[in-house]
Amino acid sequence: MKKGNILYADPTLNNDLNFSRSVVILVEENNVGYVGFIINKKSIYSTLDLIPEIKENFEIFDGGPVEKENLYFIHNVPDLIKNSIEIKENLYWGGNFEHVVELINKKKIKKNNIKFFLGYSGWNKDQLLNELETKSWIISEDEKLDEKTFNDCVYLWKDKLIELGGKYLIWSNSPDNPQHN
Repeated sequence: MKKGNILYADPTLNNDLNFSRSVVILVEENNVGYVGFIINKKSIYSTLDLIPEIKENFEIFDGGPVEKENLYFIHNVPDLIKNSIEIKENLYWGGNFEHVVELINKKKIKKNNIKFFLGYSGWNKDQLLNELETKSWIISEDEKLDEKTFNDCVYLWKDKLIELGGKYLIWSNSPDNPQHN
């Protein structure tokens, strides 16, 4: 496991309210553990709701169950956003937030350049390794997140299951709550 890997929740995680049907990109790996963001679950908020300084309406995603009162962002414009941390080719997280607000208001950063998250997903080393051993996650190590996929990611989980086929195919069209079937 390393930063830049993408984790797809195994369909058997459907009882986990935080991660059911989630797609997580790992943005940091260190001696303590891993940090990632759920990239396919929109929150009920937008930047207009939470950041009055931003005059544009950007969606905010539910990044995970940790520190849900904090806002984070990943982007593809490191030349504009200073102090960013590279995740993988052409994908970065963090940077100077005041500068981000200014650049958005000047229309130099567009919706296809940045994605906002409330909270993050975090695991200690042993925790994530145990979840991988129990097959709670499907790992994608070299998958590229192109601009379209990154910004139109609501169906990423379903699309991955269809791509995997076999036993995953039936899950791709199952309802969020199988009891509603």
